[in-house]
Amino acid sequence: TIVLDSAKIRTHSPTKATLMSMAVPGLGQIYNKKYWKLPIIYGGIGTSLYFAFSNNKEYKRFRSAYLIRIDDDASTVDEFEGILTDANIRTNMDVYQRNRDFSYIIAGLIYVFNIVDATVDAHLFTFPVNDNLTFHFQPSMQLTDNKDFSKGFSLIITL
Repeated sequence: TIVLDSAKIRTHSPTKATLMSMAVPGLGQIYNKKYWKLPIIYGGIGTSLYFAFSNNKEYKRFRSAYLIRIDDDASTVDEFEGILTDANIRTNMDVYQRNRDFSYIIAGLIYVFNIVDATVDAHLFTFPVNDNLTFHFQPSMQLTDNKDFSKGFSLIITL
């Protein structure tokens, strides 16, 4: 018989990993002891936010120039006077706005992926990984209902 001290058995909580990743991205991965995922998470979120802020800055620049053009005041001149037409400024403004929004969406998706990854990894934390776990294909023949043989392959899983 094996006697286990219940005080020494640590349970790995997927709920805790989920809440930690929701609070601070990457904290669930630290809880799951998957430290190598941190640069991927912070690199993805950081890069997305960098491009979002950069595109937002350019969007505001072209928006202010466009607003100056349409204000019907001849004394105000924008920085693109004589360089770009009204349509060009409007097109640039739309492009930077779309790219900004897309960058925010990518950052949000990486954040959600971080939470899902921490949750799934916590669920699989105690999954037994050993050398006895094997997958292989094996040829097979089966008798069908109409007395014909069905030929194919079977997937054999050994735990």
